[in-house]
Amino acid sequence: MKITIYGSGYVGLVTGACFAQMGNHVLCVDIDSNKIALLKQGKVPIHEPGLTELIESNYKSGHIDFTTDANAGVQHAAIQFIAVGTPPDEDGSADLQHVLAVAKTIGESMHSEMIIVDKSTVPVGTADQVSKQIKSALEKRGKSIAFEVASNPEFLKEGSAIADFMKPDRIIIGAQQQQTIDTLTELYSPFNRSHDRIISMDTRSAELTKYVANSMLATKISFMNEMANLAELLDADIEKVRIGIGSDPRIGYHFIYPGCGYGGSCFPKDVQALQHTAKSLGYDAQILAAVKNTNERQKIHFANKITQHYKNDLKGKTFALWGLSFKPNTDDMREAPSHIIMQHLWNAGATVQAYDPVALAEVKRIYGERDNLVYCDSAETALDGANALIVATEWTQFRTPDFDLLKRKLADATIFDGRNLYDPQQLKEKGFFYYGIGRGR
Repeated sequence: MKITIYGSGYVGLVTGACFAQMGNHVLCVDIDSNKIALLKQGKVPIHEPGLTELIESNYKSGHIDFTTDANAGVQHAAIQFIAVGTPPDEDGSADLQHVLAVAKTIGESMHSEMIIVDKSTVPVGTADQVSKQIKSALEKRGKSIAFEVASNPEFLKEGSAIADFMKPDRIIIGAQQQQTIDTLTELYSPFNRSHDRIISMDTRSAELTKYVANSMLATKISFMNEMANLAELLDADIEKVRIGIGSDPRIGYHFIYPGCGYGGSCFPKDVQALQHTAKSLGYDAQILAAVKNTNERQKIHFANKITQHYKNDLKGKTFALWGLSFKPNTDDMREAPSHIIMQHLWNAGATVQAYDPVALAEVKRIYGERDNLVYCDSAETALDGANALIVATEWTQFRTPDFDLLKRKLADATIFDGRNLYDPQQLKEKGFFYYGIGRGR
């Protein structure tokens, strides 16, 4: 099939590359000419394992191409995916200006029947708005062309997005017309071979499914962080509690790992957007508010552990910070706990020596050069001259460090473990001061 995808960000590129890999002819459209030029050179502007290789091979084979010409995108295919960004607006709602701009462009240029697919995470009712925008543009042209706007939300995890797309848990298709469902089912058939993963429903339910899924996962994380804080006061170990409750199949082990807070482009934005939707309907979504507030508090709670250990005197101290991205296997710094940790230390007069396997370039873009931030090229280098170690991201290379080396290098033999990677008892026996999340007093 021929497919057009508007937006060459995270969702658009992964979607385009995976469809192209299955033999489809994909045209990715983006208004950023620099990004398009880089993509044509085989340079992918985001870090996602396996994505560069997929794009390179399919670009060479002619199955994927990139352009800034939106009109060419409209003419290319009868299936048009909208995968542009929907950043949070000032009031917390999802900003739909880019989605609606694409809809207007499609309506101004389309000449034959089309299926327009919302791939972006959008509020309930967005398909109706997109449809209205296209109809308005067609009416101005004096045209009457059949089309349907469907919802096909993505469920990609940064760091494993290719595998998630190739072997999905579910494929949600929200549409009113059976013909649209059948066409999209055929498009997804290569990813649906071993058993039927397609779940079809009405468009509004599909739109809501994405927000509810992310909000549920965020709720599990915030709940465990709340329980971890309680465990500290009760001198209990939340990691043992986690294993105890996770063994219950009704609860399971996924997303019940306590830590220094969640981040990324999805959970914070989607919880806030769903909360705004509820408020606009006159409904007080108290759980969503608590999830958001608990997460924000958790980041500060972890940073406060550092201040409390040093009795409110961090001036002149140097901290090795392992992990900057919000999660492993990505360079995404959006809403990452490391932002709060670094700002907390800087405000108190401390210096940060930071290392991350892939996110350093993004951190440099955000913070530039500053006297109280040292960019390190290895985890070991970050330890040089440091008083203590802070772990903010659970990269696998941080899981089994040389603790004898840490003991020699850290002036104060202190570790603040924001991801509960290490055994408190083992570290205490080695002579460390250790602070985890919910590991008792």
